[in-house]
Amino acid sequence: MTERASPRLGTAPASLRAAVRRPHGAVDHLVPRRLSTASTRRSAAVVVVLYAVLGGAYLAWWFLHPVSAAVAFVLLTWAHWGQGDVYLLRAVDDDSLTYPRSVPHRLLTLVVRGAMPMAVPLVADATQYRRVVADFVAPFGGDVTAVAWLFDPGTTRLLGVGLAALTLLTLLRGLVVRRSALATANATAGLDAAGADRPGTVTPLVTLGPVALVADRGLRVDAVELGVLWLFFLAVPPVLAVGLYFCLWHALRHVVRLIAAEASGSEALRAGDHLAAFGRFARQAAPLTAVALAMVGGLYALVPVPPGEIGELVGLYLALIAVLTLPHVVVVAWTDRVQGVWTG
Repeated sequence: MTERASPRLGTAPASLRAAVRRPHGAVDHLVPRRLSTASTRRSAAVVVVLYAVLGGAYLAWWFLHPVSAAVAFVLLTWAHWGQGDVYLLRAVDDDSLTYPRSVPHRLLTLVVRGAMPMAVPLVADATQYRRVVADFVAPFGGDVTAVAWLFDPGTTRLLGVGLAALTLLTLLRGLVVRRSALATANATAGLDAAGADRPGTVTPLVTLGPVALVADRGLRVDAVELGVLWLFFLAVPPVLAVGLYFCLWHALRHVVRLIAAEASGSEALRAGDHLAAFGRFARQAAPLTAVALAMVGGLYALVPVPPGEIGELVGLYLALIAVLTLPHVVVVAWTDRVQGVWTG
């Protein structure tokens, strides 16, 4: 027998997430045009084919083996949400040093940041996490019994200890800067011969042989945000926590990134006209958001166990979102490459 999540706790935040989740990816068809010389028609055609091929293949996976498809979705979202925070940390860095420090450090940061909404709730409340996953796979006839070990106390304790260690490791790695890199950064920023600081220069906390310990802006932001995220996901019920995180953290940041990638949007943000910037984005996202909502009806007719309650309907919508997430992640990865998030 499959398990169902409690609709009372799950429906409100899940509905909120459902309402916002598709809009933040509903302008993917315009991204190549904004970041390259591609025409609007070519940009849209490439992204439509990408969504059809990858989304179609992933949808077939859900019908063939829903439990493994759901686990893959958790891992994919883990990577994607971490991916978004790596971009933000690069964006808020003060340009005198690169944070995160290197590609390995960025990968570690991706793992830790993505773990906050995807793994810490499992540590905090494995029972509810299991119910949500069960609700995900139920319309497709899936049963989470085969992966019950993921929700065992021993597994979640080990996961919690591992995540805490990785969090400390990524922050410690953020402290360490090679002295040559520090000297180059400060020379570029304009540190004079007397050693007086100018805007953009960095003074090391401690110098140890070939390395220095530096708490620059990127590291400070990372440390504060990680502390906030740990406390938030440990204290707030998992479904509510993930719903709020998505709407107020991940999706909002990604929307701002997309707005800033367009000349008119960037100008509106710089001018403080946020209403105009977000209004234009909403208009651009509306058509494909409506298409995604209409697709729920088609999926409802196809699943072997059609949902009958509002909470189950939201779960079905989120399963559709899972299908749309895979090609969206590819678009974001391409955006990262164009914007140099993983270089330098």
